[in-house]
Amino acid sequence: MLADDSYSTTSTNVELACIPDDTTGLERIMLAAQGDLQRLLSSYFGRPIFIELIYAHCSSRLTPASLENPITQSRQVHLVCSSCTVCIATSTVTITSPQCERLFLDEKFPIGQTFRRLNRTPKFSLLNVETKAIDGKRELRRTYKLETEGFVAEILEVFPDRDMFIRGEAWLMERRTNLDTTCTVATDTKPEWLSVRKGNVVH
Repeated sequence: MLADDSYSTTSTNVELACIPDDTTGLERIMLAAQGDLQRLLSSYFGRPIFIELIYAHCSSRLTPASLENPITQSRQVHLVCSSCTVCIATSTVTITSPQCERLFLDEKFPIGQTFRRLNRTPKFSLLNVETKAIDGKRELRRTYKLETEGFVAEILEVFPDRDMFIRGEAWLMERRTNLDTTCTVATDTKPEWLSVRKGNVVH
């Protein structure tokens, strides 16, 4: 187990094993998040964090979810702050409770909020942590599992640029400016197939 969360009447201790040597304190907090990452990111950036569903593929729902007839869903969401993607989460969810089925599939609460609606603290297992250099940016990745009776989620989260945890607001504004510039260029560029020549003038 890569994460050990223990407590007594006088102390609390969270130990994370096998994480990169250069992991910052703020990154450690995010790596130890137990279904409340969206809340922590909102606290850090001081802005709302929105969930954008990229895809969700669900098994058949011919009978209510149960141990004998589990319902599974594979899904990917982007956690977005001020139009910038701050985390990509790809999950496999297994549901064996009608209550969890209703909250997650019918009322469409995200994974973290489903645990909050159940008023339960999930069992947390950190399975893997790694860093990768992608297109000149340093990614931070973690794979973990959240479990409670009737609801299990195994999740791969990718934080696309570790600089966000160092530069904060400045990083967000820089990314926002780059997005705005890209959108402006794309809007102002007229595809060749839309151009109509009249004489020597292109309209």
